[in-house]
Amino acid sequence: MAGGGAARIEGGPMTWHLGRLAAFDLETTGVDVENDRIVTAAVYGLGGGEPVEPHDWFVNPGVEIPAEAARIHGITTEEAQTKGEPAPGAVDHIADVLAGYARGGAAIVGHNVAYDMTLLDRELRRYELQTLQARLGLHPLHVIDTRVLDKHADTFRKRPSETQGPQQLITLAQVYELPWDDDNAHGAAYDAVVAARVAYRIGTLAHMPREDWPERIRQIKRPRYGDFCGLTLAELHARQIDLAAEQAAGLQAHFRKSDPNAVVDGAWPLRPWVEPSTTEGAPA
Repeated sequence: MAGGGAARIEGGPMTWHLGRLAAFDLETTGVDVENDRIVTAAVYGLGGGEPVEPHDWFVNPGVEIPAEAARIHGITTEEAQTKGEPAPGAVDHIADVLAGYARGGAAIVGHNVAYDMTLLDRELRRYELQTLQARLGLHPLHVIDTRVLDKHADTFRKRPSETQGPQQLITLAQVYELPWDDDNAHGAAYDAVVAARVAYRIGTLAHMPREDWPERIRQIKRPRYGDFCGLTLAELHARQIDLAAEQAAGLQAHFRKSDPNAVVDGAWPLRPWVEPSTTEGAPA
């Protein structure tokens, strides 16, 4: 299977950004990981001294695609029904390809990837398919989330505009001087590859002497790229678990200034599965 072989450059100490990466992104029917469905997906094998391996899926989610979601990714219900492959087979294949890369030592990389990983998990459960973790067996899962890394490295970045957030993928492309094409953005393949390039730039800065940083990076208020220097993939993964929890707690505290009941889930890279209650809705 593609992606099953070991990368020629191992993601060990000092080189986590140089190993094989499986860039992953989904476009979906909405933002509710528990109930929304996959419309398109991409897993691209990149780096590690091996050729690019593109894997793309166009899926019929089996439900209506809301107009708001269609405006973002450009795919209507009619188009998905006409051109998309049935969801159960597509979801199974996506998980198989990701598992192949992970078993081969590649890191799964994406932007805000906990969303994509959790939604894929729920799709697998919906169709009674093996979860990603079950497919891995004893092989470890290593994930790189550019949103988590960037938020830690440049904590005090301001919003570029009223409509653009400080950690949006387009913002990161601008910060790390990567090309950005509005016509292709919000396509699974495009966003996955941009996220992988951002991860590479962050890793490069982490392992670069501070005096060699580009001027725009040296001007950042208290940058912390060096915190990611010299980590193994396993160490980087574990560090992101802690960072994601810290970042969520900070965001929750901010939201609670106006909404005392606000909750921000800090689980990473996968929100825990909770079995639906069999007594839900039963009379007390």
